[in-house]
Amino acid sequence: MQHPTFYRTMRVDGFSIFYREAGPKDAPILLLLHGLPSSSRMFEQLFARLSDRYHLIAPDYPGFGHSDWPDPKGFAYTFDHIAEIMTHFTEGLGLARYILYMQDYGVPSAFEWSWHTPSGLRPSSCKTPLPTMRA
Repeated sequence: MQHPTFYRTMRVDGFSIFYREAGPKDAPILLLLHGLPSSSRMFEQLFARLSDRYHLIAPDYPGFGHSDWPDPKGFAYTFDHIAEIMTHFTEGLGLARYILYMQDYGVPSAFEWSWHTPSGLRPSSCKTPLPTMRA
């Protein structure tokens, strides 16, 4: 049985982050990280097929989809910064355990994410600006 998809927003680091969510709350969580030039909308087919077995969460990065589009003059569009915002996003939702499903832009963001240490520090690395597009 397919579960309905909910369209939500959450404040993260002062920005509105849009995300799609579906599936039983007690099911294993799949966190779906989109690619370029897309948004969480790219996962609609997965939501339709997997929402009966998984709790699916798919955010739009800042500057993508329905999330806020911060001015690049004051916002660092880097994989490192996206990883930081996605970390705060998962913390805000109280996600302690989840499976990452990623492709394209999701991969370097998740790679940066993996650099977190128990102290919350991470080496500074990917500082290359990212292009943004509405999907």
